[in-house]
Amino acid sequence: MKADNWTLVTEFIILGFPNIREVELLLFSLFLLMYLLMFVENIVIILVIRLDYRLHTPMYFFIGNLSSLDIGFTTVTVPKMLVNIATDSRTISIPGCFTQLYIFYFLGSAECFLLASMAYDRFLAICNPLHYTTLMNKRMCGWLAFGSWLGGFLAPVLPSAFLFRLPFCGSNVINHFFCDAPPMLKLSCKNIFEVEIINFIVGSLVLLTSFSFTIVTYVFIISTILHIPTSEGRKKAFSTCAVHLTIVIIFFGTTIFMYIRTKTIRAFDFNKVVSVFYSVITPVLNPIIYSLRNNDIKQAMKKVLLHRKGPMSK
Repeated sequence: MKADNWTLVTEFIILGFPNIREVELLLFSLFLLMYLLMFVENIVIILVIRLDYRLHTPMYFFIGNLSSLDIGFTTVTVPKMLVNIATDSRTISIPGCFTQLYIFYFLGSAECFLLASMAYDRFLAICNPLHYTTLMNKRMCGWLAFGSWLGGFLAPVLPSAFLFRLPFCGSNVINHFFCDAPPMLKLSCKNIFEVEIINFIVGSLVLLTSFSFTIVTYVFIISTILHIPTSEGRKKAFSTCAVHLTIVIIFFGTTIFMYIRTKTIRAFDFNKVVSVFYSVITPVLNPIIYSLRNNDIKQAMKKVLLHRKGPMSK
């Protein structure tokens, strides 16, 4: 197609899920419930950690950061999707679309780095317990959290800049429930090979380096646990890592499947299901499998609730 015949896109239409009203209303109720559940769970975790001084430890400091990331990660996509279903309006401006895309990748990348930092914290706690409090002090925790957020913010800069320079013409329908790079690239009327390669390289660096680091630390952690002489000690040490390792496998497994691929034209309907899993379901599950099953968190919640009820009962 010649450039003179191009009709440049001024806004995008987010296709979302099957355009059957009954199905959409069911999905609306389901996603609204999951979003509210995710929001309440993570807010409770953040407040309990802040209010109970016994939880002012590195592990819970990182859990609080993870909860903050999960709230933002889901909020950047789900509310817009709910509005689209409720109003039957699918449009989004080009600046709005790129803003959503950038924030989504920023928070997703930050979560990758934070999960790696949490693995390092567990590595020091189990493999070097005598020096743990010295090595993992408040300053180190702060730097690791800051580095995770900053690394997440910087990671999408180059891919987003190249994507933003692309002209979009012809169809403006994004076959997804939010603005994501693969379906957007399909709409460009310019050769996208260069952008795909940049996306692949940056995605590989973020996902594979943080995932590889996490796996290597767990090799050392498991090796150390196996050398603990008592079964009770092995069980206690493994219980502090099992839930984190579960989240690592779920989050990295789905994101690596989605983004460490060079071809753009794929079964986008299947990709939507995978995207729902790591961008909606995982943030709902994280507080349950990581924090709400933790006895320290449960006791802290009871303490906070009893403290709040006390003055009212007088």
